Amino acid sequence: MVIAVGFCLRVARQFSTTSSKMPALNAMIPGIYKHSRCRNNVYPRCDIRRYPVPDESVFWSQPYPDYQPPVYESDVLAGKDWADLDVDDPNFKVRWNQLDGKVSRVSFIGEYEVRDGYPMNLFGRTGLRGRGLLGRWGPNHAADPVVTKWKRDAAGEPMVNETTGRRILQMCAIERHDCGEWAIPGGMVDSGETVSTTLKREFLEEAMASADGAATDQVEQFFTSGREIYKGYVDDPRNTDNAWMETVAVNFHDGDGSVVGCFDLHAGDDAAKVRWMDVDGGVKLYASHASIVRRVADWHDAHW
Repeated sequence: MVIAVGFCLRVARQFSTTSSKMPALNAMIPGIYKHSRCRNNVYPRCDIRRYPVPDESVFWSQPYPDYQPPVYESDVLAGKDWADLDVDDPNFKVRWNQLDGKVSRVSFIGEYEVRDGYPMNLFGRTGLRGRGLLGRWGPNHAADPVVTKWKRDAAGEPMVNETTGRRILQMCAIERHDCGEWAIPGGMVDSGETVSTTLKREFLEEAMASADGAATDQVEQFFTSGREIYKGYVDDPRNTDNAWMETVAVNFHDGDGSVVGCFDLHAGDDAAKVRWMDVDGGVKLYASHASIVRRVADWHDAHW
């Protein structure tokens, strides 16, 4: 699949003009950015090893005549309402690159190629065909609420990093059950669901599982306004040649710590642990989450 130069420039312009304060998320642009967490490894929660994809062979425009990736689809997809049927199933009627009933098949990045009935990952080869653990062929849309507050001392004053001289930001982070990595408490956008609904639902489910009615009402109000930080591809270990993750990340900042900052966090069923984590350049997070959080820190002129 050849990514036209004009298309790459349009996408680059989209990312570079989102905000003059925000970096371009490591230039995550088709034909330029080379995903790394979804190639040259064993696929999550199974023993399927991806076909090797060296850096010079990531993009579809680069010849790779020996490329013979295995096909894998997890058994967890069978019979699930949130999962597509097999492409070859005669009952699978699909409209690529558009709204397909209540399911959005539209990529945030641009139009993707459909080859022999299969959508092709805009960012190139992953060493694995099929859907893996992902429910949808093509783009699988998620929403990630980046909930932040300032780290404060015993007197209630914002703390400053001694090296950078900038205030220290904290984010609500969960530890994932499936891989043990810390992450933004996000999740999949259900069919017909708005992103704003997903953002609130995922935060309440994963980080405030035991919140009472009053706390829930305050959080509902808190989530009425946020700043979109990123919208696009995620370098996710679950990605394949035919199914991939995309997300909308929105920052909700509790400036004085009077809303979510004053509640106890409790991990829900989808999270092993939850805590307020200091935002720092050395933080290790799931998939592309660290790059997203970096954008939040830059926006607030916080320590990184």
